[in-house]
Amino acid sequence: MNLQNPALAEVEARASAMLSVETRIYTERRPKALASTQAGNGFFDGVPMHWMLDWPMPFPMIVDKASGVRLIDIDGNEVVDLCLGDTGAMFGHGPAPILRALEGVAHRGLTTMLPSADADVVASLLVERFGLPRWQIAATASDANRFAIRAARAVTGRRKILVFDGCYHGSVDETLVDLVDGKTLSRASLLGQAVDLGENTISIPFNDEEALRAALASGEVACVLTEPVMTNCGMILPEEGFHDSLRRLTRETGTLLLLDETHTISSGLGGYTAVHGLEPDILVMGKPIGGGIPVSIWGMTADVATRLDKARKARDTSGHSGIGTTLSGSALQLACLRASLEQIVTAETYARMARQADVIDEGLRAAIANCGLPWTVTRVGARLEVVFTDSPVRNAVDARAAASSIVESALHLALLNRGFLVTPFHNMILVAPPLEEHEAQGLVRAYRDVLGELAASKAVA
Repeated sequence: MNLQNPALAEVEARASAMLSVETRIYTERRPKALASTQAGNGFFDGVPMHWMLDWPMPFPMIVDKASGVRLIDIDGNEVVDLCLGDTGAMFGHGPAPILRALEGVAHRGLTTMLPSADADVVASLLVERFGLPRWQIAATASDANRFAIRAARAVTGRRKILVFDGCYHGSVDETLVDLVDGKTLSRASLLGQAVDLGENTISIPFNDEEALRAALASGEVACVLTEPVMTNCGMILPEEGFHDSLRRLTRETGTLLLLDETHTISSGLGGYTAVHGLEPDILVMGKPIGGGIPVSIWGMTADVATRLDKARKARDTSGHSGIGTTLSGSALQLACLRASLEQIVTAETYARMARQADVIDEGLRAAIANCGLPWTVTRVGARLEVVFTDSPVRNAVDARAAASSIVESALHLALLNRGFLVTPFHNMILVAPPLEEHEAQGLVRAYRDVLGELAASKAVA
């Protein structure tokens, strides 16, 4: 029984029975993938990245082809993809402008550790699209966040950073913490952790203005690093006025505001920052910004850029600053960024995404209501999530109490067997531009059928 959320207890019992049935169906449909898994190979744990085993599948489906919003596995099963590489392919798999850019750059050189002919255009597009006047390129959002934190420390002369409980900002050491009984501790699941991350990181609840004020009062915090909407601990929306308070308090205490829009880029053109008029000192975007190739961007205000340049020139010695890698800013990245920003990341693209997100949003709310489940749908532009409470959660404590791994797993696998792949761990749904209305409606029907089984008076046989 879910002691934190008794209302889920009956649903969990039915979910457990459903998961058994759906596991058998999944396995019967994928004999080649099963054989490959059992054969073993030279990869650690048998997969290129160990996270690939964390899906709620008995073993990973092995993808043969990904195009648009369709995946076909090596067993011939075709599914509609609403996970999209956990946002990496938010604009669809293999967008035509990216494929053309890849073909073109392949004949002009992929990486030289020098600017390519696309650099000036990309720089202008970044300024125009996201507002901040100075930009840098990195390979991943983890790298961009890591570099941005180092820049914030250099600019402010402070060593601590502040994050919100339940955050996720990639593999950045300082952010891999949990708030436990009021203390910031290294996340218990970390491997090879050598230092106490709580020495340089403060974690507080999201949407808690008083905790934020108290944490910043000492003047030790270089930057607050946050997503505008928390998306990796369920989906936690900012309460009215919270972003205004966050910006005011950071300015009053000389703390930089670093926004990570790697997921909230789904909000609309320019990300949540542009849609809602936020004013970060530093902005990070990763994953989908280059159409699926490894690239991220991080930008800063003119003031931060000036102070960073001053801090750099004040160093007595030359050498690696700890910011940048040799594959950052490559010709490959710049070519794909240019194609993405010019032809994909447009108002028209977001309008297409919003239309199908509207269909799914309305359909899921109706399905939940018809089944009498006390659940809610939370949305950030083209990103939607079903939360197992009757009202939106306001912090990580609420989100953890609302979660149920068994229900999430049953939903995920049952939807996959009905032809729809959603994001693991918290059943997030992401709408890509190629998604057609009949596919959005198909997801709603599948969701309605699965919820009907979970809400029935008798367990699934």
